[in-house]
Amino acid sequence: MTEYIERPLYIERIKPFIGKSLIKVLVGQRRVGKSYLLMQLKDLIHTQSPETQIVYINKEQNEFSSIANSDDLFAYLKENIKGEVNVALFIDEIQDIESFEITLRDLVTRKNFDIYCTGSNANLLSGELATFLSGRYIEVKVFGLSYKEYMLFHNLSDSGSTFQNYLMFGGLPYLINLNHDIPIAYEYLTNIYNTILLKDVVSRFNVRNVKFLENLVAFLADNMSNIVSSKKISEYLKSQKINISTQVVIDYLGYLEASYLIFKVKRTGIEGKKVFEIGEKYFFEDIGIRNAIAGYSTNDIHKILENVVYLHLRMAGYSVTVGLEGNKEVDFIAQKAGEKIYVQVAYLLINQETIDREFGNLLNIFDNYPKYVVTMDELAETSAYKGIVRMHVKDFCLKMVNSVNMGFSELK
Repeated sequence: MTEYIERPLYIERIKPFIGKSLIKVLVGQRRVGKSYLLMQLKDLIHTQSPETQIVYINKEQNEFSSIANSDDLFAYLKENIKGEVNVALFIDEIQDIESFEITLRDLVTRKNFDIYCTGSNANLLSGELATFLSGRYIEVKVFGLSYKEYMLFHNLSDSGSTFQNYLMFGGLPYLINLNHDIPIAYEYLTNIYNTILLKDVVSRFNVRNVKFLENLVAFLADNMSNIVSSKKISEYLKSQKINISTQVVIDYLGYLEASYLIFKVKRTGIEGKKVFEIGEKYFFEDIGIRNAIAGYSTNDIHKILENVVYLHLRMAGYSVTVGLEGNKEVDFIAQKAGEKIYVQVAYLLINQETIDREFGNLLNIFDNYPKYVVTMDELAETSAYKGIVRMHVKDFCLKMVNSVNMGFSELK
């Protein structure tokens, strides 16, 4: 068996579907650890059901380069599967097999196939594919390491310096091999960024203006956590003598989202269901990649903290929006299973004016859902201010991931 550090956050989500006639699809940015999760599932199935034949296809390995389309995939399986045995099929980076959904639709109707695959493109389960496989798959979004996982992978204890390292380097698992050497780690992260840009954006979407694409990513890295719009980006670029239409900006933003490099977070009314169509925030899938692009600076600490909090809310299974009502903004409204929490992120509460600002908008929300202000202030313990929970950011991140399988009662 391959050596790896287990990630129960995801394995426990998939376990109920093992052996079921559903395609288990792990999606996420390159190098967040999807392949190792497949290996963990492969070993788990081998242990639980040793008579099951395991077939593993990794499209990033040269030995599988001949599997280019659905027909090739079907022929490979026909050649390598003997008899009517139970088969656990694992396909890594399945989007590199053209029309793969045709073969998967056939296989999922055969009761002896248990299918798992990974992909690095958000369009993997959209359009025709969703129609082809409707009701026959589950999707599990895989993120980089949470703060809790980061400590486990790097064999570190919870402390201010450990959290600072997490903010600086992010959560790509391979960084455990680079020993927090800043130049080497950022060179690795830059290489991953370039691979995502070239393979998952430029090549897949036939992008011609690569220079503009790079400038767009740099703009997003610098304006992370700010409310922006495609029109605002287009106008900014024109001020820099770069004439790009709003539609091209919209298209390129969509490509970056599809590659899981960035997330778009929409704005909604704080107390109602109104969704604002113009203006959103953009966050990075991995804060380390963002820092490799824009540089790590304490001047950007608030942006970085917002990004990390957003990621932990998503890891915990929440859908997340930015709350807006008039000129009042709440950083995050997070919802899951009919429940809701409000989260305000601040660097330091240095004076009463800052305290009034960060707590004020939450105090004006008259419902009973939990409300949090999370900061980098060194607190003796979690406390409350007029019913609003005040926590250190790292404690909030730990609580989010620890509470994934515990329900909302553990958060209040």
